[in-house]
Formats: sequence, structure tokens, C-alpha cells
Amino acid sequence: MQIDWAGMFEFSMSPWELVLRGTMMYWFIFILLRLGGRRDLGSFGAADVLLLVLIADAAQNAMAAQYNSVSEGAVLVATLVFWSVFADRVAYFIPATRPFFEPGRVLLIKDGQMQRRGMRREYVSRDELLEELRIQGVDDISKVRRAYMESTGNVSILRMKDAK
Repeated sequence: MQIDWAGMFEFSMSPWELVLRGTMMYWFIFILLRLGGRRDLGSFGAADVLLLVLIADAAQNAMAAQYNSVSEGAVLVATLVFWSVFADRVAYFIPATRPFFEPGRVLLIKDGQMQRRGMRREYVSRDELLEELRIQGVDDISKVRRAYMESTGNVSILRMKDAK
């Protein structure tokens, strides 16, 4: 068996086409995830999940010879990493862009009262919210000053000052 070392690093398509394809897919999936919400993403942000999935797929395709060369897979992975880093930097240095890149927190409980609008927005049922309170050691909703669905999908709870 002979290894085709030259073919392994030779491009079968333009590197710029790979950059364009990677760019288009990154932003398409990023926007799709932002529109779809953040429920059930756990402690990873949507951009983190997107990047991991796309890099894994791009690297797998390059290694399985679904591209014609390792170089093509490397260009695609580099494009995806670039856009992820770029988006993080833009959100950090230009605060006005943060609502696009990072979803804000959503109010679920205010002064012991469930906020149905926020719950509907994130598709959180009453039972799910009460379960989250129990997991965090709160047995009575009236003891909660504020509860938020954070950008990571986790629920943070601020208790009333006199509640323990």
C-alpha cells in the first residue's frame, strides 16, 4: 500500500471556496440557534455547541477523505475558529452587539410570583420551574425575590432577604 503524500495536502477546490462555505454555515447555524432559544443547552452557550459540532464534522470529513485533502479540512476548521473568536471579540469590545451574540437573561420569578411571559418565551413549565427551585434548595416560591434563565440555560435564584 502506498501513501499519496502530495495528494494528501493538495486542494481539490479553492481554499477561498472552503472559507466561504465555512463562513456561510457558521453564521446560518449561529442565527438559527439564536432564533431557536437556549433551552436544554446546559452550561454551554449556543456558540460553544455550534463550534464543537462544526469542528468535529469538518475534522471528521478531512480525516475520512470526504474532502480530497487534509489541507481542505484545516482551512475549514480555521475558518470556523476564526468566526467564533471574532464573534467573542466583537461582543466584548462593542457592548451594543451583545444582545445579538449573547442572549440576555429572562425573568422567570419576581417577588415570589411566576412571570408567565418569560416562562412562555423559554418554554419553561410551572412544574419544571418548581423542580429547579427544589434542586437549588428552595421549597417555597414566596421565598424567591428573582429567578432568571441565564444565557447558558441555567436558572439563577435570588432569595428574599429574610428567607434562608
